[in-house]
Amino acid sequence: MYDLPARVLGAASTEATTGLLSISPPVLFFFLGIIAVLVRSNITIPKAATKILSLYLLWAIGFRGGVELVASGFTADTLKAIALALALSAIVPTWVYLLLRRSVATRDAAALAACYGSVSVVTFLAACSSLDQSGTPFSGHMVAVMAIMESPAIVLSLIFLNLDQNAKRGNQVTAAAGIDSGGAGAPRLATVLHESLLNGPVLLLLGSIVVGILTGQKGYAAFKPLCTDAFPGALAFFLLDLGLLAARRWRSVVQAPRLLLAFAIIAPLLNAALAIVACKQLGIGEGDAVLFAVLAASASYIAAPAALRLAIPKADPALYVSLSMGVTFPFNLLLGIPLYSAVVAWWW
Repeated sequence: MYDLPARVLGAASTEATTGLLSISPPVLFFFLGIIAVLVRSNITIPKAATKILSLYLLWAIGFRGGVELVASGFTADTLKAIALALALSAIVPTWVYLLLRRSVATRDAAALAACYGSVSVVTFLAACSSLDQSGTPFSGHMVAVMAIMESPAIVLSLIFLNLDQNAKRGNQVTAAAGIDSGGAGAPRLATVLHESLLNGPVLLLLGSIVVGILTGQKGYAAFKPLCTDAFPGALAFFLLDLGLLAARRWRSVVQAPRLLLAFAIIAPLLNAALAIVACKQLGIGEGDAVLFAVLAASASYIAAPAALRLAIPKADPALYVSLSMGVTFPFNLLLGIPLYSAVVAWWW
């Protein structure tokens, strides 16, 4: 087991813990962003700066993950973790889509399944910080696991949508109906495969892992000040911007159907429980189990929405982005991570 966050998050190890909420500076900056909007402050972060921060975070965690993956080795535990990651990436979007397609349009159900079946990198980083504070180690391969869980749900959700739309059209498929479905057939699937696996954020994350694997500790020594020492500050600014954005989307969240608001809270709890039970049965360590719970409970609001804009253009982004960022993300930061950690610590 390698204590990845102690090296990746640097100064985070000095942070205190109060009650269930980890008092982490980056997390507190997220809530500062929310407060700034509520009091009508004029705090803004330029979009160019936000994009640079996003790329930096993806590069840093991917590169460090590759280095740690080499350090920990490609063991049976690594293969077990990857297998569980793929299983969760299939199970979560499947049940989400089957449940929600009865309540919302199939294209919106598919979009929500893609977001909730994918993962939130920032929530993962917050969990790393929390584990570091408690002195709980976890494996370096968990960053690779996170990267693996980014894309499968996007592709699987589109397949579900195509199957449903084709079944409804039956033998009367027309060009107009094909456009209304939000995408059908091999060309659309091929496009989404390309977009979900090779879009900028996913490619940068996967490519950085590969670079970390190839260069190992020698490469890390050259980049340590940039990818480790500067990391907490960059994460704080990024979360500040997310806090501003989440608060500005609150009106869309309030206007969402109550069923979906309940789903945005209940789904993370169910998915985390599923991951925790699976980890216990497979004999996965405490730190890794917490991260699996966090990954399963999180919802993507960066990589998945970027792919969905191309794959399912008629799905409502005000719905799937607002729920994933405006409800599930702050819920996991405030209550989810401490709750999952407490359950795992008790059971383990």
